[in-house]
Parts: sequence; structure tokens; C-alpha cells
Amino acid sequence: MNPEAPVQRQLDAYNAQDLERFLTEYADDIQIFRLPNLEPAISGKRALAEFYADRFKLPELHAELINRTVLGNKVVDHERITGAQPAAYDAVAVYEVVGNRISNAWFFLDNS
Repeated sequence: MNPEAPVQRQLDAYNAQDLERFLTEYADDIQIFRLPNLEPAISGKRALAEFYADRFKLPELHAELINRTVLGNKVVDHERITGAQPAAYDAVAVYEVVGNRISNAWFFLDNS
């Protein structure tokens, strides 16, 4: 298993604003966390689709990969997000890959 592959494919789909391709890389029971909150912000692929359906309508939306580290089945990305808010912001995402799908993701956002 190469945990980096589904993470890269979802990043490519995000930048192409291709919701169907994006969702393919996630497990049906995906849990998305926005730290420091301990409860999931998004639970399940349906909720993920609803959240990103509107976001993918933003014409300038883009995530630039600044740095990536792979440790076991975890992929840690430092990304710079543009087009989602008036100013660009940085995010660190930790993706957990199980069975070649992203099963959990934790996001740290710096949009101050």
C-alpha cells in the first residue's frame, strides 16, 4: 500500500474541482476533524460531498502543496489554500489511509 497515492489523487481532484473524483479517495465512513475540536466536523461521505459541493464552485479555489511527510499509513501535508477566503491561508492536514482510502483527516488551519 502506498498511502501517498490516494492523498495526491484527492489533492489533484480538489484543484480540478472534480467532486466525484475527490470523493472516490475517501472511505464511506470518513471522519474529518478541525483541531483543536475533538468532535468530527464532517462525518461520512455524504456530509463530505455536501460540504465540498459549494466549495468547488469557487472559481479560484486551489491548494498548493508546500511540504509532505509520510509516516506509515499517515500523510502529513502543509498546504496553502487560495480562493476559499479573501486572503490565502495555510493548513496542515494529517490523512490516515486504510485500505487505499482516506479514513480520517485532521486539519489545523491558520487563517488568522
